[in-house]
Amino acid sequence: MAPLVHNLPLQDAESGLYHVIIETPKGSRNKYVYNEQFDLYQLRAVLPAGASFPYDFGFIPSTLGEDGDPVDVLLLMDEPVYPGCLVQARLLGVIAVEQTKDGNTLRNDRILAVSAVSKLHQLLQDIKDLDKNLLDQIEHFFRSYNASRGQQFEVIGRYGVKKAEKLVSEGSKLFEQNKQAS
Repeated sequence: MAPLVHNLPLQDAESGLYHVIIETPKGSRNKYVYNEQFDLYQLRAVLPAGASFPYDFGFIPSTLGEDGDPVDVLLLMDEPVYPGCLVQARLLGVIAVEQTKDGNTLRNDRILAVSAVSKLHQLLQDIKDLDKNLLDQIEHFFRSYNASRGQQFEVIGRYGVKKAEKLVSEGSKLFEQNKQAS
């Protein structure tokens, strides 16, 4: 039987909002990941002292990225939530990324989204609505986090909602293909 999270649709049928499953809450030094085999959240790493996740981090269910994991999402919202929480969100855009580990380079883009119930970020509609300094800081966090894990993280572009929707759609197709092949 497939884990429950894989039975979730990537979008709410009524509102069209995307489902985001939180793995790591904002402000946490602990990096959690969803463990498909055990259908629970597992501690993967602890960030260095002074480093923490700038916003809640998770994934869109029923998707797969090039790295074989669900499509990653950094979710802007007012307060952090706990690992495993389902949050409905609007996509804002994507930070396109090439990630290199042990000489192997692959795409591992980061979707940016905003919680549908956020009061602080309710006016954000697209990545261009975010302050450039905030985007620079988010990218710096991911470069530092990956460097601490022996990986290179190279930003190759910033794109808006349409590109994010396309990446999620491609991730959904890849998920379905993988599911049928199993």
